[in-house]
Amino acid sequence: MSSRIDTKTKILDAAEKLFAERGFSETSLRLITSKAEVNLASVNYHFGSKRELIRAVLARYLDQFMPAASTAITQLQQDNPQASLFDIFSALVEPLLQLNTVRVGGTRTFLQLLGRGYIESQGHLRWFITSQYGTHLSSFVSAVHTSVPDIPEADIFWRLHFTLGTVVFTMASADALIDIAANDFAEKNNIETVIRKVIPYIAAGVAVSA
Repeated sequence: MSSRIDTKTKILDAAEKLFAERGFSETSLRLITSKAEVNLASVNYHFGSKRELIRAVLARYLDQFMPAASTAITQLQQDNPQASLFDIFSALVEPLLQLNTVRVGGTRTFLQLLGRGYIESQGHLRWFITSQYGTHLSSFVSAVHTSVPDIPEADIFWRLHFTLGTVVFTMASADALIDIAANDFAEKNNIETVIRKVIPYIAAGVAVSA
């Protein structure tokens, strides 16, 4: 049993790194098996298909992040029924940072993977996330609606997608942005400070009047 678990983990680790660096479409199963030093039959045995492997890679993070984020939002609303969008987005920071306990650099890797799915239009991932984590997603969207009740649902839909795009781009450029800020403004930043810097921007963007 231990050898099976070890092989599965090796496949997941190799796939995660390659998916984050190259994207889902540009990463073949053969490339994954080569990096993991396993045969193709092992991938088929443990996952059945590349699509299922992609979902398994994301599930390692989503299984921890989604419940933690939902709990944080619920607690925030109990403590502050009038929570602002800044408060709501800020409540997600700690659950995001906790992903570093899944893997070293897990926060950034998760956002990179999410961005890959966003950019490459991996429709099955949207189905997977909404079907497996729909309750947690609903709690977040509901909190946003409660905070800005005058904004139509269709506008919220678009603005949250713009928000995701902003976060994905920022995380993809995080290393360069941190270096530029250090050289030009003598700032010392890390992933947490970068995430916290983007929150006022996205909160204002979602809340802005048309």
